[in-house]
Amino acid sequence: MRSRRRCYHRRRGRIQKKHVQPRLAIVVPALDEEEALRAHLPGAMAAADQVVVSDGDSGDGTREIAGALGATVVRGPAGRGAQLNRGAAACDAELLLFLHADTSLPPGAAGLVRAAVAAGYDGGAFTVRFAPGTLPYRIGGTIASARSRLTRLSLGDQAQFVTRQAFERLGGYREWPILEDLDFARRLRRHGRVTILPAAVTTSGRRFQSQGIARTLATNWVIWMLYAAGVPPSRLARLYGPAK
Repeated sequence: MRSRRRCYHRRRGRIQKKHVQPRLAIVVPALDEEEALRAHLPGAMAAADQVVVSDGDSGDGTREIAGALGATVVRGPAGRGAQLNRGAAACDAELLLFLHADTSLPPGAAGLVRAAVAAGYDGGAFTVRFAPGTLPYRIGGTIASARSRLTRLSLGDQAQFVTRQAFERLGGYREWPILEDLDFARRLRRHGRVTILPAAVTTSGRRFQSQGIARTLATNWVIWMLYAAGVPPSRLARLYGPAK
């Protein structure tokens, strides 16, 4: 990894060393996310050196909006794991951050990621809050963040990040229909140093809103337990239902 490249410059007759910060690429998987990209992609563009929107054959204006906002766009069959891998292959930055289309990064996110890597971490994620910020959603975000800090396991809506070196060592994401994020977090924890940053991303609670908080939480926990028991993700995807 080229995160320790050095350049030199002269100042007052002396040669000084200056460390060049590792470049950060943000990969956004998208499927019919025109409105979400309008709202959230400008923030990603401001934070990263590269932004790639990996489209899963959207039927709306997702690709056009992403291109108009300045992102690189790659296209292929839908499937979040495959889309994440295609996005990572389309950029050359030393650091990778995977951001859902309906999620916003906290201020200074790029600096926090670089500082974590400089401290020796191979990757990690942020804590999370859900929008709208009413009491049930605040409680849900608090529980999800506490779970991540305790286990050092994150989900995709927490903006997972990783060095390219670690990403390639792990072989990227599994091209599963569901749980590719949890699987990646488990493998990264097993083979590297992981941190959960205290700053929180803000992600949409639209699944909670459309399916109900209690039902969504119950479904998630059932899926996680069945996955731990060895049920294949291809079968678990039927329980999760349609999702962007």
